[in-house]
Amino acid sequence: MNLEFDTQAPTSIVRRDFIKQLAAAGTAAWMTGAPQMVKGAALQHPQAKADACILLWMAGGMAAPETFDPKRYVPFEKGVEVAKMLSTFPAIDTAVDGVKICQGLENIAQVMDRATLIRSAVQPDLGSILHSRHQYHWHTGYVPPQTVACPHIGSWMAKVLGSRNAVMPSFVNIGQRLEGVGESEELKAFTTAGFFGSEYGPMNLPYPEDAATSVRPPKGMDAGRFASRDKLFRKLVDQSPQRDYMSDHQQQSLIRSMNNAYRLLSSKEREAFDITLEPKENYAKYDTGRFGRGCLLARRLVEAGVRFVEVTTEYVPFFQWDTHKDGHTTVEGLHKEMDLPIATLVRDLEERGLLDRTLIVLASEFSRDAIMEGKPGSNANDQATFKVERLEEMKHYGLHRHFTAGTSVVMFGGGVKKGFVYGETADERPLVATKNPVSVMDLHATIMTAMGISPKTEYLIEGRPFYVTEDGKGKAVADLFA
Repeated sequence: MNLEFDTQAPTSIVRRDFIKQLAAAGTAAWMTGAPQMVKGAALQHPQAKADACILLWMAGGMAAPETFDPKRYVPFEKGVEVAKMLSTFPAIDTAVDGVKICQGLENIAQVMDRATLIRSAVQPDLGSILHSRHQYHWHTGYVPPQTVACPHIGSWMAKVLGSRNAVMPSFVNIGQRLEGVGESEELKAFTTAGFFGSEYGPMNLPYPEDAATSVRPPKGMDAGRFASRDKLFRKLVDQSPQRDYMSDHQQQSLIRSMNNAYRLLSSKEREAFDITLEPKENYAKYDTGRFGRGCLLARRLVEAGVRFVEVTTEYVPFFQWDTHKDGHTTVEGLHKEMDLPIATLVRDLEERGLLDRTLIVLASEFSRDAIMEGKPGSNANDQATFKVERLEEMKHYGLHRHFTAGTSVVMFGGGVKKGFVYGETADERPLVATKNPVSVMDLHATIMTAMGISPKTEYLIEGRPFYVTEDGKGKAVADLFA
């Protein structure tokens, strides 16, 4: 399979080629046999610092200078040069002396004494800077396309570590629609267990307020009828014409995933999915929107034994963090949506004695800048909607370009240091990481190490080794751990 493509081609062509190649790789995954873990004498898993992981995914490109890495504040004023615009929010104090974040995140500011703040995460440009490619890279650790379907980071944890509670799914994905939205095929490409098989894939819950309906039989269907439907469905799967195109491993994995789902629907633990059972006073703290309610659902699921939960603000082109216009106004709304729920999630886990053994990671595919696409020296196409030299309207005010040379990541719990800042970026443009850059590969190694998985963990697939970090070369950032 030829997986090369022209990175200088128009974005639409690159995206089309990308989809075709991912589809081919995904189809090939159904033909593969069971992956076998390689257990060499040199492989030693680190002692786990966390039992569960919550990824808070700011889909679309969270601008570091508008959130966790404030720079010189430039208020809106007609005629101001765009080149002089760095942060459009002033800095505020946090619970950590000398550490500031942006206005609008006052509640998160008060829990930063429980956090490690990485200000020097960096990403490659990957030719054309497409959200789909960068999100695939971040979630799998591999630059797409690949010759095999790469497992999501959550699927790695589900496969290597197994379930914390046999009744509960190991991997739940909250807030992202995979149907009826732009770039849905690209999103589906990395929101899977890849060659590990269906049983390690995510349970997708686009709307947290509807999660409870996902774990109960359809309305009006009694237990006997439900069991009959389940039996018929299994028969259809076994006799489907697609069976000829599935390996025995993939078929058995699908059946096991069905068994897991059936067991959950018959269990008391399914109450964890019903966020309406939360006391009203606490529910209100999370009820800022779909993302906030997703944070509440994540907490309840981790309490009930789920291994990995991703909560996303949802990626839809030109929506939420994909701020190609009205950047400041949009981010102001996003601050309100994320601030109190994230702070409440941290406090709730802490009060329940779960924060130390739960790793929370707040991240995005890249940052944003007002005038620079990619990083200094990049030849990536400028994809900004508005290209003006001076601010004339409020829709011009905010960071519109994709920026890959300096991005913020926040971590809570899971053995990381408290009230700690790692790395830094330049005070003036270009806002590149100037100290201790952290690559996607090393960030993955750090997350896996916290969870007790060696960055060198490998499986044989199609007779070739495939590692949890690319070629097993990821190195955990030891300075982040207490």
